[in-house]
Amino acid sequence: MKTSDSRPFSSIIVDGSDRAPNRSMLRAVGFEDEDFEKPQVAVCSAWSMVTPCNAHLDELGKMAVAGVDAAGGKAIPFGTITVSDGISMGTQGMRYSLVSREVIADSIETVVGAEGMDGLVVIGGCDKNMPASLMALARLNRPGIFVYGGTILPGIHKEKPVDIVSVFEAVGQYAGGKIDEQELKDIESCAIPGHGSCGGMYTANTMSSAIEALGMSLPDSSAQLAVSDEKRLDSEAAGAAVVKLMESNLKPRDIMTREAFENAITVVITLGGSTNAVLHLLAMAHAANVPLELDDFTEIGKRVPLLCDLKPSGKYNMSHFVRIGGLSPLLKTLLDEGLLHGDCLTVTGKTVRENVTGSTPYAPYPDGQDLVRPFNDPIKADSHLRILYGNLAKDGAVAKITGKEGLRFSGKAIVFESEEDSLQGILKGEVQAGHVVVIRNEGPVGGPGMREMLSPTGAIMGKGLGEEVALITDGRFSGGSHGFVVGHVTPEAAVGGPIGIIRNGDPITIDAEKNELNLELDEQELEARFRAWSPPEPKETRGVLAKYAKLVTSASLGAVTDDF
Repeated sequence: MKTSDSRPFSSIIVDGSDRAPNRSMLRAVGFEDEDFEKPQVAVCSAWSMVTPCNAHLDELGKMAVAGVDAAGGKAIPFGTITVSDGISMGTQGMRYSLVSREVIADSIETVVGAEGMDGLVVIGGCDKNMPASLMALARLNRPGIFVYGGTILPGIHKEKPVDIVSVFEAVGQYAGGKIDEQELKDIESCAIPGHGSCGGMYTANTMSSAIEALGMSLPDSSAQLAVSDEKRLDSEAAGAAVVKLMESNLKPRDIMTREAFENAITVVITLGGSTNAVLHLLAMAHAANVPLELDDFTEIGKRVPLLCDLKPSGKYNMSHFVRIGGLSPLLKTLLDEGLLHGDCLTVTGKTVRENVTGSTPYAPYPDGQDLVRPFNDPIKADSHLRILYGNLAKDGAVAKITGKEGLRFSGKAIVFESEEDSLQGILKGEVQAGHVVVIRNEGPVGGPGMREMLSPTGAIMGKGLGEEVALITDGRFSGGSHGFVVGHVTPEAAVGGPIGIIRNGDPITIDAEKNELNLELDEQELEARFRAWSPPEPKETRGVLAKYAKLVTSASLGAVTDDF
């Protein structure tokens, strides 16, 4: 047997008489003689019963395996981990969430690199699986494709759709006396009716859409229900598609170009996507050796409007978006408006333009729908993702301001040293109209792990303070958070950032038109406070959190752990 161009990695593992021991091991897991002549394709699934987002991915993995094998490859399935943000939210366990992105990327790279697989299909459902998969694909740079597990259907409460964010906000409503304990339980019991990722334009659906726009998943794959024939067929088609990618030697970094990332950012903006997209796209670009920085979101955002009325700031769920046609008609519209790079390659082997304007071009959205607004009547004329600078954020901060919250907020600081303390302060009534809630020591280093602040933001909205209170943090937000909130404040408190010297009652101004975040104190006072500041002791000294805190970069650089 000789090294084959279609098997550049597996041939090293299995070809030749000296590789008899290797082949012997593989025979025990199902290889027959003819399989050693086939390109080996990893099918990595983040299946687990840890979360409904991923509970069905084993079935999708089987479909992808069938697609690979039918197309002439030899599929080798294996698993990686997941962390449920929704379950760990508001607890110390949430510190592991962003850390899991690095662990997942490292684990996929490790298995594929060690075992000599020629291509890979990666299947993810919850938030961190998805950017992690793309980071691994970019690092390995072997023909590969991403499959999204799909979105959940909404639950129904009092004839209205509800989801996980409804439950977090119900906690605030209960604390404020707006609902009783029975109604809280009723909402809790019906909000998550089955398998699939959280149902609004939260982080999972944001990232699936961004990955499709990037060209790394098949057309129409981002706006699909988790439990559907369409998603099963998408998974099978992905298995076949990766074999074609290997035949043409089309690799992830051929697709994940600077222009492709600009396409992804454009789509995230039009959809009203999560602030986490900033963090994750920066990390994915880093893995692909593509220059991308915070200010690129501002520049692209100047010319791209917010068009889609999707939760959490809007009224519709992802299932409604699926119903009217999903992402492809939007891509076609953006292309027609000159806002996409149409010549970018995708995993179909075709360009973005060829995908949406080919022999069967996509129909426009149906008449009468108001989920996707026309360009002459956008929800907001420019981006909702605001990159703020100022004396509180010298290296930048990220806000999600749709305009519904207003564009400017000035108030007095009320400072909390952790998410737990802030939640109790909100629920007990310590946070009042006119406050800027400051939650610090929650950054990548300080957490460690950069927790999401969905519990505090949900409680603020549930108590009816969404238009009267702002919040800033060196942590981050769930895609379900909304309101006048600013995260990713850098430098973070733990490394000497100005957020660490704020005191109760300090005046703070957030300006989403000037893109500024400032502590309204004179320079002498600021300098005196910095002189008095000393770094806190590390919260963790052993294990994965301690290792992460030592390696992780600033959130303004994507919070990656391999930037040496």
